[in-house]
Amino acid sequence: MDILIWGAIVRMSQAMLAACPTIVVGWLVAAVFERILGRNGTLQLFGGHTWRQLPQAWLLGMLLPVCSLGVIPILVQMRKSGIAGGTILAFGLTAPLFNPISVLYGLTLSDPFALFVFCMGSLTIVTVMGVVWDWFFPGNWLEPEELPGVPYGVRRIGAAALAVCQQAFSHSTLYILLAIAGVGLLSAILPAGVLQRSANKNDSLAPLTMAGVSTLAYVTPMVAIVQIASMFQHGNSIGAAFTLLVLGTGVNLGLLYWIVRNYSWFKAVAWFGCLLVVVLAISYGVDGPLFPKGVEPADHTHAFDNYCNPFQAGSTGVPADSIRLIREAWKPEEILSGLIALVLLSIGGLQWWLDREGSWMERLIRPPLPTQRQSRGRDIVLPNWVIATVGLAGLVFASIGGCFLYYQPIAEIRKEMTANHAELTSACAGREWDAVDFWIPLQEDWAHKYTVSSYLRGKPLSRFQQMRVKVFLSKLELLEHAVEDRELAEVDMWKRQVSLAFTRLKEVMQ
Repeated sequence: MDILIWGAIVRMSQAMLAACPTIVVGWLVAAVFERILGRNGTLQLFGGHTWRQLPQAWLLGMLLPVCSLGVIPILVQMRKSGIAGGTILAFGLTAPLFNPISVLYGLTLSDPFALFVFCMGSLTIVTVMGVVWDWFFPGNWLEPEELPGVPYGVRRIGAAALAVCQQAFSHSTLYILLAIAGVGLLSAILPAGVLQRSANKNDSLAPLTMAGVSTLAYVTPMVAIVQIASMFQHGNSIGAAFTLLVLGTGVNLGLLYWIVRNYSWFKAVAWFGCLLVVVLAISYGVDGPLFPKGVEPADHTHAFDNYCNPFQAGSTGVPADSIRLIREAWKPEEILSGLIALVLLSIGGLQWWLDREGSWMERLIRPPLPTQRQSRGRDIVLPNWVIATVGLAGLVFASIGGCFLYYQPIAEIRKEMTANHAELTSACAGREWDAVDFWIPLQEDWAHKYTVSSYLRGKPLSRFQQMRVKVFLSKLELLEHAVEDRELAEVDMWKRQVSLAFTRLKEVMQ
C-alpha cells in the first residue's frame, strides 16, 4: 500500500511541477480575455459565428504556450464568450499539441517529414472533430453576458491582475487538480515498468494500449516530442507514438469532466468516442509507411516509465526515495512558476474570503468621474484589442526567449556534460545505483539540449555530429540496462564505452 500511495504522490508532484509554467500562462490568458478583450472581443478574436472560427482556433492554439491543463481556464472564458462548442474543443486540442517551441524541438530530434505528417494528422483531427461537433450539435453556444468596460490606466492593469488571481482561485483549478489526480490513479494501476513492452512494432494492440494509458496521463508538449523521437529511434510502434501525441498531450481527466459539466454526458461520450475512432484510424494508417528504414525494432522502451509506479514491488525506503525523486524533478523555471502560482492562488483565495460581494473588482472597473477623466487627458488611450494582441504576442516571444535561456550555449552545455560525466563514472565505480539512475537521464537531457541549442543558434549539427550524439545516447541506454540487471561486468564494460563515446562527442561539440 505504501508503494501505491507514495508512487501516486511522486507522479502527481512531478506532473504539477511540470505543468506550473503553462498553468500560470493559462490564468494570464484567461484574465486578458475577460478583462481586456471582454466577451465580445474574445468572440471576435475567434472569428465570431462564421466559417473562420475553426481555422482561427487552431492557429491561435498553435501560438500560445499552454498544455492540456493550462488550456482549461481559457476554455472556460471562451465558453462564457459565446464561442461555439466545436471551436472551443478544437482550440482545446490544438493548444497543447503544438506550439513554436515544441515543433522546433521536434525538428531536431526526429525525421522532419514524419513530424510534418504528425502535425497535419493532428490538425486534420482537430478540424474534423470541430466540424462534426457543430454539425450534430448546432447552436451549442451560450449567449454572452457582457461585462462592464474597464477604465484605462492603472485601474485597468489592477483589474487584469486581480482577474489573474481570480482565475487561479476558480472552478478551473478544480478541473486541473482532477487531471493531476488522474495521473496518480494511473500510477496506482500500472506497476513499475509494465509498459516497457507495450509499444513494440510488431504489437498490433500498441495504439490501443497507448490510447488507454494516454487518457489518464498528463504529457507536456516537450515531453511528448522527446518520447516520440525516442520511439522513432528505437523502432517502436509509430501508431502508438501518434496516439500518445494526440491523446496524451491533448486530453486529460479534468478536460473530459469539464466537457461533461458544460455539454452533457451524451455529447462528451460521443465526442470522445469519435476522437478515439479518428485517432486510431490515422495511427494504424501511418504505422507502416512512417516506420524508419534501417532501424532494428527494439523489444522494449523506457519512454513510458514515468506513467507507471516509480517503485518496484518489495521496495524499501520508499518515503525517502519519494522525497528524492520529487526534489530531482525541481527545475528553476518550475520552482519559480510554482511560487507564482501559489501567490496568485493565495491572493485569489483571500479575495474570495474577504470580498464575497466582489467590491474590489467593482472599484477598479467603476467609471472615473469627469474631473478624473480630464486630469488624464494626456494619456494615450489604446484600444483593448491592441493591448490584448500585444499581450498574447508577448507570451509567444517570451516563450522563444525562454527557450534560448533553457537551451544554453554549447560551451556551457559541454562544461555541464563534462562535470556530469565525472559524477556518472564515479557512481558506476562505487556501485551507487541510485546515483547512476539519476545521472544517466540528466546526461541524455543535456545531449538533447546540445542538439536543440545548435539548431537555435544557426549551427545545425552535421550528419557526423548527429551520429556522435546518437552513439553516445545508445551507449548510455545500454549502460542503463546493465545497471537495471546489476550485471557488474557489463556495467564496467558499458561504462568504458560511454566514456569513449563521450570523449568523441566532446571533440565535435562546437
